[in-house]
Amino acid sequence: MDGTLYDSMPNHASSWYQMVREQGIDCSPEEFFLYEGATGAWTVNLLYQRAYGRDATPDEVQRLYERKAEIFRSKPHPSVMPGAGRLVEAVRNLPWHPQTILVTGSAQGSLLGTLDADFPGAFPVERRVTALNVKRGKPFPDPFLQGAALAGVAPEDCIVIENAPLGVRAGHAAGCFTVAVTTGPIPRKRMEEAGADLIFDSMPQCAAELPEMLCKS
Repeated sequence: MDGTLYDSMPNHASSWYQMVREQGIDCSPEEFFLYEGATGAWTVNLLYQRAYGRDATPDEVQRLYERKAEIFRSKPHPSVMPGAGRLVEAVRNLPWHPQTILVTGSAQGSLLGTLDADFPGAFPVERRVTALNVKRGKPFPDPFLQGAALAGVAPEDCIVIENAPLGVRAGHAAGCFTVAVTTGPIPRKRMEEAGADLIFDSMPQCAAELPEMLCKS
């Protein structure tokens, strides 16, 4: 969702950065692009391990994630990622009418609540895997395995579209054909190292080329 369907990662990264700096923990805005796709608890624990040598308590995770979400909501609503609508429509119109499943590490209600309006019929609530539905988020394969189960197909019959190394790692570990799209500042090489089977330089390029490739395969 973030960085593929919505151009929301700059807002997420700056919100994480502000919240973490408020706690007196050293960090950089850029590093949060690398954590995209992970659950809020995973990110908080990563930072706590680095700063304090321990995981955060559940109360600390909830408090910090709620503060991050508060900052995120104060920012302008992110726009739909250029090319995302075209890609979703093209995939849904493929001859075998594949199911589209949302698999996101986010629990950000302000974005989840606009999916029906921005992508009508593509991601109904019963075809969503969010941070609220899994115990282990990306980079573990669990979210994509759950997504395949929702679709009623084997993971190897699924195509994952991701924009971050953690998501690519998760899709690859699940056994899915994993497509990476570099919509942020993360170098292409990081996608290759994470196990991407195919890499596009933008969502418009992915929308233009991937459906045609699937029709020919």
